[in-house]
Amino acid sequence: MPDLKREVVRTGGAPAPVGPYSQAIRAGGWLFASGQIPLDPATGQMVSGEIEDEARQVLANLGAVLAAAGSGFDRVVKATVYLTDLSLFPRVNAIYGEYFGAEPAPARVTVGVASLPLGARVEIDAIALCD
Repeated sequence: MPDLKREVVRTGGAPAPVGPYSQAIRAGGWLFASGQIPLDPATGQMVSGEIEDEARQVLANLGAVLAAAGSGFDRVVKATVYLTDLSLFPRVNAIYGEYFGAEPAPARVTVGVASLPLGARVEIDAIALCD
């Protein structure tokens, strides 16, 4: 039977959780990374500016969580993108492609939502393989 122990993953390279959840949980060779929003982990402030700036911060945060677990963007098998304005999809998708452009790209869904924590316009979570 596989090891089903759950291990919390924490890193200072991504923002601390803003609620009762973990940045990620490693279990049985899988990593379940919580959604990341465009919070700068150094300042605790939301990144402002264009949606591309927000998307890059979200992906930098997600990348830090993946790395802390011994994983990476190339090991992501499923991602979910949440957007408060689906008209921004092409712009966010272009940034997403910079991080997930290598084949095989992970499975993904993009969901339009009414709002996100702290007024974010984009949030991304992921499931990845990890050692």
